[in-house]
Amino acid sequence: MNPALDLARVNTDLGRDAPGLVQWALGLHQPAIVTTNFRPFEAVILHLVTQVQPDVPVVWMDNGYNTEATYRYADEVTKQLKLNLRIYLPLRSRAHREAVDGPVPALDDPRHAAFTEEVKLEPFARALRETAPKVWFTALRATDSAVRAQMDPVSINPDGLIKVAPLLHWSSKDLYEYCEQHRLPNNFDYVDPTKGEEQRECGLHLAH
Repeated sequence: MNPALDLARVNTDLGRDAPGLVQWALGLHQPAIVTTNFRPFEAVILHLVTQVQPDVPVVWMDNGYNTEATYRYADEVTKQLKLNLRIYLPLRSRAHREAVDGPVPALDDPRHAAFTEEVKLEPFARALRETAPKVWFTALRATDSAVRAQMDPVSINPDGLIKVAPLLHWSSKDLYEYCEQHRLPNNFDYVDPTKGEEQRECGLHLAH
């Protein structure tokens, strides 16, 4: 294995050093992306990565169901950090989907999996094909869900994509203080229709 990809060592040495982990991952000199959904504190991961590589593609799967505040926040962060934002939309608009299929299916509705596939998983698969990254930065945190609590800050997907979660062990207090220190905007009016509840996985990180 390439010494740079000795994941046990990297996770031990840098797993709780977010800036160091970002420097290490970008130091691999491989194509990278950052994914965002502009949920609370997302400006932190975007700031950390773009301070090192300002033009890194920032991939947003806009499901069409975001709040007005989230759209305003996305515009504000994009402008302030001069993000290289790549927006991936579902193949059908929200209006089209609701006209044909009705409102968002409930979590226990058999159609919910197809809804998640349409508004989140397919756009992300398309983003991966078009950006062809080798490194994927994500703002996952261990407190988000039981699945994420078992993750390492750096892992390799079966397809070889290096998944980097620099904020995995950060608390909300850590994130808040970072935003204050760097005068970053924030947004708490956020809803993910594919999750329905805070501790539930959306499916994206189970699939990848």
